[in-house]
Amino acid sequence: MQFYAHHGCFDEERKVGTNFSVDVTFSYNATVAAETDNIADAVNYAEVFNIVKEQIAIPSHLIENVAMRIKKALLERFPSITDLTVTLYKINPPLGGSIEKVGVTV
Repeated sequence: MQFYAHHGCFDEERKVGTNFSVDVTFSYNATVAAETDNIADAVNYAEVFNIVKEQIAIPSHLIENVAMRIKKALLERFPSITDLTVTLYKINPPLGGSIEKVGVTV
């Protein structure tokens, strides 16, 4: 997932913003969803996207904080999720050099 957001320890980062990428990986028992073919029995990817979008819109100093908020919100909405991993990347961070991205996984 790709977003433009305002996270960082520097005032300029929070003011100007930058691009972020989020990877969400999880497991859940999909047996019922597979049998019923009903989205109500599955972890709805559209809802996952909207939860990530809501959380990434809240400015934070640290990407660790954002990633953990995303993880907690997903687990709250979908208690059937197990083995949830959220990786958040800040694209082209302002570190005074050519750095493609920095990231954190929770």
